[in-house]
Amino acid sequence: MLVFLALTVVSGCNRGGTGPSPSQSTASHAPPAGPALAVRESESPSGPDSREPELFVTSDGRVILSWVEKRGDKRHALRFAVRDTAGAWSAARTVAEGDNWFVNWADFPSVIATSDGGLAAHWLVKSGPGTYAYDVNISRSKDGGKTWGHPVVPHTDRTQTEHGFVSLLPLEGGRLGAVWVDGRATKDVKEGHDENVPLPVSMALRYAAIDADGKLSDEAVLDERICECCQTSAALTSEGAIAAYRNRSEDEVRDIYFVRRQGGGWSEPRAVHADGWRINGCPVNGPSVAADGRRVAIAWFTGARDAPRVKVAFSGDAGANFGAPVEVDDGEALGRVDVVLLQDGSALVCWMSGGAEGGANKVRRVGADGALGPVSVIARSDVSRSSGFPRMARVGSEAHFAWTQFGKPSLVRTAAADVGTYK
Repeated sequence: MLVFLALTVVSGCNRGGTGPSPSQSTASHAPPAGPALAVRESESPSGPDSREPELFVTSDGRVILSWVEKRGDKRHALRFAVRDTAGAWSAARTVAEGDNWFVNWADFPSVIATSDGGLAAHWLVKSGPGTYAYDVNISRSKDGGKTWGHPVVPHTDRTQTEHGFVSLLPLEGGRLGAVWVDGRATKDVKEGHDENVPLPVSMALRYAAIDADGKLSDEAVLDERICECCQTSAALTSEGAIAAYRNRSEDEVRDIYFVRRQGGGWSEPRAVHADGWRINGCPVNGPSVAADGRRVAIAWFTGARDAPRVKVAFSGDAGANFGAPVEVDDGEALGRVDVVLLQDGSALVCWMSGGAEGGANKVRRVGADGALGPVSVIARSDVSRSSGFPRMARVGSEAHFAWTQFGKPSLVRTAAADVGTYK
């Protein structure tokens, strides 16, 4: 794996209408559209030594908050709680725990609801002595998280290489879709291979579907050469799945690409926008995609031309075409982005900004026409890796936020804001 770059370029929240022509980035110079969000902190169900939160919204309007909790020097647990439609959090439950997990500030677990009323979760388990030798583990629960089934590994290569940055999708019939970054091609040449034939030495984007019994199907390579350690993101449109990720060209341009699943197959990879960010190392700063019917929004960070920016692009045709990106941040952008769609077709984009003196998790509404709302601060934050990636979700007229408050111990904090104005 390539060495991570310095904090000033590495530092990223998750999740249409067709915009202007994709020829160049656009920034709105009109007055701010709508009021600033009044973000109010809410009581978090997590305990001390919690970190790496993730949010998921169920089809019936509940919010699942998951996080990693440290248990002793080397042991970690994946825990979650569910916020009901009345606004109350359930007691926290444990999905799994272990002392052989790969726990990382940027590559974190998740818990989602499946289409058959169950739950699914993923986490990462070491597969060998190497620093980046770990496997994806996926488990399911049929009783609301009281008990969990034996974990399934969605990749069948059995190499002691990196497998992570997973995005889970709840497919029809209770099936799961899993997209992940796969390092099997980085393994040394195997015995019997013709050494005169070069092997690829890059990470790939892979996909598999998993049924309720743990059987794998539809395994596919979505892109053979991608960035080594940037998050993936995936969402379901009315026409099928869409996945966004950071590509890696032969000459080290690492722009944001996407693929779509239609008619049982996956499209060829395409750039959301040609930023032209050439960088000789992984920026650890993946994109976020959100979808609602045929509307799609993808948000991302770029450091092209030594100008760190957060951008978002919209599609009104399920990701077939994206408009020109809109520049979202207000300066000192570090990335760590997330995006959700609002009922009026606009999007909320959140990101981290800051410098040596400290930072902040910020959020801003962006209209599908490029109109920018005021910037609101979700929370002041440390800009270190230990502060992780802020996360965001929307239920009806409320946006929910979760982030790691750096400290000893660390703590997952939550907040909410009314977005009912944008209908």
